[in-house]
Amino acid sequence: MYTVEDLEFAQAQLREWSDRFDRYDGNNPDKYQSEIRNAQAKVREIECELKKTGLLQMTDKEKLNAALEAAFPDARHRQVVEYNGKHYERRVFPLQKSRSRKTVLEWAKDWKEVAISK
Repeated sequence: MYTVEDLEFAQAQLREWSDRFDRYDGNNPDKYQSEIRNAQAKVREIECELKKTGLLQMTDKEKLNAALEAAFPDARHRQVVEYNGKHYERRVFPLQKSRSRKTVLEWAKDWKEVAISK
């Protein structure tokens, strides 16, 4: 179980790797990129866990996404569902790609409100 201090430490590590990359004056554009990606993933993981446990407050959008995810856990990309009288479309998009940008390393899911014409 994570604490707020764990989140602060992870954010500090992310800032440290980003600062190292900003100060780097060599000719390797990929220097520190894997460390930065790992630190970003760790921050996302900790934030998600803290929000699930209630130690961090969720935004209204995050609360809606959590409710939709609980109601429709098997929804596929671009599937439209009705929830509380409104229609929402499931969106899946790449969150993190490989260095070559050809392979998706991590996917993200989101819901978008859509208007359905009758």
